[in-house]
Amino acid sequence: MLIGVFFIAVASISWGTTGATMTLLAKETAIGPLLVGWVRVAVAAPCLLLAAVLNEMMTVERVAGHRRVPAGTGWAPRELPSYALLGLAMAAYQVCYFWAVTLTGVAVTALLAICSAPLLIAILAVLVLKERLRPAVRVALGMAVIGTALLVIGPRGPGEVAGHFVGGALLALGAGVSYAVYAVAAKGILTRIAPLPVAAMTFSLAAVFLAPVLLGERAPLRLLATGWPLLLYLGMGPTAAAYVLFTVGLRRVPATVAGIVSLLEPLTATLLGVVAFGESLGPLGVAGAILLLASLGLLVAPVRAASAGM
Repeated sequence: MLIGVFFIAVASISWGTTGATMTLLAKETAIGPLLVGWVRVAVAAPCLLLAAVLNEMMTVERVAGHRRVPAGTGWAPRELPSYALLGLAMAAYQVCYFWAVTLTGVAVTALLAICSAPLLIAILAVLVLKERLRPAVRVALGMAVIGTALLVIGPRGPGEVAGHFVGGALLALGAGVSYAVYAVAAKGILTRIAPLPVAAMTFSLAAVFLAPVLLGERAPLRLLATGWPLLLYLGMGPTAAAYVLFTVGLRRVPATVAGIVSLLEPLTATLLGVVAFGESLGPLGVAGAILLLASLGLLVAPVRAASAGM
């Protein structure tokens, strides 16, 4: 389980760099948030497809001249409905999150989307996956959500919430729901299918579902040409590589634990804001960071104790 927590933590830290990337893109280009969301999945999709195909080629065994694919590595066409659900959840997250940012700002959107996701994952995991919440996980969940709220609000203050709040808040909550659906649905399919095909199909379908975004943009190729280095990083680093790590990690840990560990994302984003862009963390932000790290320590401690006793 500990290696799964590590993979998800690395993925979450990588996701935390997307805010800084978006800030740089906003300074240097006129690319809209929905187009950026499509680029993320469109760049990630072929990378993941290639990785999945190469991985399958390496795991194929030849027995008496016949190809045999080990159980759990194939694409499983029968799983198309599950793949479609994952793709829709990923596409919906991009739309809801980036659109919410334009209406309520980064702080409120992150607060509602990221903080609501672990709670929603916990609820869905209990209802759908029949997972049981250990007492330590319940405490860690509460600490993590409160810490993240303080961390996001701390540098800015709740008084900055203005205009279009209701619509943006609903979209941000929609992003939290989309992420929770993705995490729980992925946890279910990963009991039957290998991580790489799942990630490849998810992002390929998400790119298809988000393709209509291009119709609403003027001169999308010109816009993409102006910020291609950052867009390439966004698609290959915090998206393709990070989701592979997350998917592999999710196969090893309960969905609720994955939701809590993924809260490292806002911690990373805030630290980058302080170091790279001169933002102030504030007393509430510092308290939130301490609570968040303490919740992760509480989460990992039983795993370390169990490993030490073996």
